[in-house]
Amino acid sequence: MDTATIEQLGDELYNALRECRAIAPLTSRYTEITIDDAYYISQRMLERRLADGEKVVGKKIGVTSKVVQDMLGVHQPDFGFLTDAMTYDNGAAVPVAGQLIQPRAEAEIGFRLKSDLIGPGVTEADVLAATECIMPCFEIVDSRIDNWQIKIQDTIADNASCGVYVLGESEVDPKDFDLPNLSITVHKNGELLSEGKGSAVQGDPLTAVAWLANTLGRFGIPFKAGEVILSGSLVPLEPASPGDHFELELHGIGRASVSFT
Repeated sequence: MDTATIEQLGDELYNALRECRAIAPLTSRYTEITIDDAYYISQRMLERRLADGEKVVGKKIGVTSKVVQDMLGVHQPDFGFLTDAMTYDNGAAVPVAGQLIQPRAEAEIGFRLKSDLIGPGVTEADVLAATECIMPCFEIVDSRIDNWQIKIQDTIADNASCGVYVLGESEVDPKDFDLPNLSITVHKNGELLSEGKGSAVQGDPLTAVAWLANTLGRFGIPFKAGEVILSGSLVPLEPASPGDHFELELHGIGRASVSFT
C-alpha cells in the first residue's frame, strides 16, 4: 500500500475518533491491505493525536484470549498505543456521548515498567525483571469500524480498538504471584457477569507482554520505563451503555471500577 493511501486511511480513522462516528471496514474497501500496512496506518493515526498534544504513556495488547478472538472473529493478537487522554481514575464516570462510539468493557491485568525493554529476544523472565508492579484494570475498547465488523487489519489500523482505560489502586510485585492462576471476577450493575484467569491471555500474561515487546521491536518501538502495558482481557467483552457500572476483583490483589454516563 502506498504512503499516500496509508496517510489517507490514518487520517480517516483519526477524524472518526474525533467526531465519534464509525466508518466502513478498511478491508471491505482495500482488499490488498496487509498487517504491516495496518500498523503503518495506526502510526499515522497516532501521529495526528500526538500533534494535538497527547502523549504516549503505554501500550496495549488486544485479542489475546480465545474467547475474545472467537467473539470478534480475529485469531491473532495485535497492539495499540495508550495516551494520557485515554486515562481515567479508578471509579471514574466515563461519558459515552462525545467520547465513545460502541464501547465494550474488558477486565485485565496491567503492568507498570521500571526499566526499558526492546525486542526481539525479550523473554517472560525479562518482562518480570522489568516490571515494577501489576494492578487490576478495565480497558474500554471502542471500534471506529462500523458495528465491530473487523478483520485483524481493521483493528490493528484502528489502534487495536482502544478507547479508554482505568487502573485499580492496588499495585503489587508480580514476583509474589502465580500470574497464570490469578483469578478475576467481574460484576455489571451488581450482577455477576464473568470470571477468568490469567492463563486466558496466551497461557501467561508475561508471555503476552513479551510477545508485544518483540512485535514492537520489529518496528523499532521500545517499551519505556514508567509505561503501562495492558496485557489483554481475561473475560469476554461486554457492551457498556450510559447508566452501567462495572466492578472487577483481581483476587488477592485488589479491585477496580468504572461507570458510564
